[in-house]
Amino acid sequence: MPRYARNSVVLAKIETTYGTDPVPTGAANAILVSNLSINPLKANNVDRDLVRAYFGGSEQLVGSAHVEVSFDVEFQHSGTAGTAAAWDPLLQACGFTAGSVLTTPARVEHLLETAYASLKSATIYYYDDGVLHKLLGARGSFSVSLNIGERPTFKFTFLGLDGGVTATANASPTLTGFKTPLVVTDPNTGAITLGCTYATGALSAGTEYVGAGFEFDMANDVAFTDLLGTAAATGQSIDLTDRKMSGKIRLDLTAANEVTFMTAVKANTVQSVGLVHGTTAGYKLLVFLPSVQLINPTKEEINGRRLIGFDMRVLPVDGNDEIKIVGL
Repeated sequence: MPRYARNSVVLAKIETTYGTDPVPTGAANAILVSNLSINPLKANNVDRDLVRAYFGGSEQLVGSAHVEVSFDVEFQHSGTAGTAAAWDPLLQACGFTAGSVLTTPARVEHLLETAYASLKSATIYYYDDGVLHKLLGARGSFSVSLNIGERPTFKFTFLGLDGGVTATANASPTLTGFKTPLVVTDPNTGAITLGCTYATGALSAGTEYVGAGFEFDMANDVAFTDLLGTAAATGQSIDLTDRKMSGKIRLDLTAANEVTFMTAVKANTVQSVGLVHGTTAGYKLLVFLPSVQLINPTKEEINGRRLIGFDMRVLPVDGNDEIKIVGL
């Protein structure tokens, strides 16, 4: 009987103890994904390279191994102001704190974790039409694309410890926590604002610019580390050790604006960047980058219209504060 790639289910749940399976369920922990792929055994194979009295290779020994999974999740809030989105555990496993629910106005702020000892990990279940792959102690990184005419998405990649493979029926997923997003368009998305400030769920001041949206990449350094463990615990872990956020922005600038921006690039100027996507309470997401250096200007165009592109270096201000993602 054939098996089908589309008959897949992904579950994710934050671990209480690193590498210990908290047993995610389809009813409580299912993730609505697209563009799904897995490397079920990313192994460091060791060649025996034996010398024998005939030609031919030697078998390889499977050494240190882990699992890698990647998928896209739509960049859309929960549908209810003050309620965290169902993708919140994924952000936690990428170096964020749990979404902080605040009032006046009702909102959820997703902030970077400030203490290394508090970095979270997740257990991820990947059901592939009757085969269950388990990733334990998973950590990862993501990028977000908010470019004109596109479906807004997170693009996640996770590494996890090999929790085993079993033949088992797919979990039945409950996906009602995921809401349909709006395409990034002028009516659906606010202007790109530079030099703004963020407070209590809103961007203020700064200068709004016409543009084609922007994208950013958390660029977490995530690595599998294999050490010899103890009787009480394995020495294997997935470590998040650094982050160098980057991005890209494209703006429709006047001639005078372009000259001003070029001067700022040459002067190594940093400024904030903010954007709000969505039109209705419960379905809006705000992105605020407080300290951005624009570099590498490029001449670009859309339908013959001149745009100026810049790469973004997204920098910390006081530490572990390069970004805020706020559900409104």
